[in-house]
Amino acid sequence: MLACTVLLAGCKDDARPVVPGGDVQVGLRLVTQYQCGACHVIPGVQGADGKSEDAGPSLDYIGRLSYIAGGIPNQPANMVQWLRVPHAVKPGTEMPPMGLTEQEARHIAAFLYTLR
Repeated sequence: MLACTVLLAGCKDDARPVVPGGDVQVGLRLVTQYQCGACHVIPGVQGADGKSEDAGPSLDYIGRLSYIAGGIPNQPANMVQWLRVPHAVKPGTEMPPMGLTEQEARHIAAFLYTLR
């Protein structure tokens, strides 16, 4: 019985992917600055209600989804690439390129992985 308890103690559903060089608080600020909430519902971001005519999906649980953009494995490198150049990752997507730098995308990805 003790062995099962020890094994189960290591199983945590809340483990977040680590985004090298990403800062959650900076990411939150950038999500607001780039007005991501115009198209997406984003918990914890004031005014992020996704009510524009080009509304994208809610980002409520993006940090625990297996895939982003309908089929891209949800891993930090993929998330950063998606945020920087969405059309290169998924041609025909409605997600616009926001002109993010690599570092900005890392910060935003770090924040997005907190949404679980």
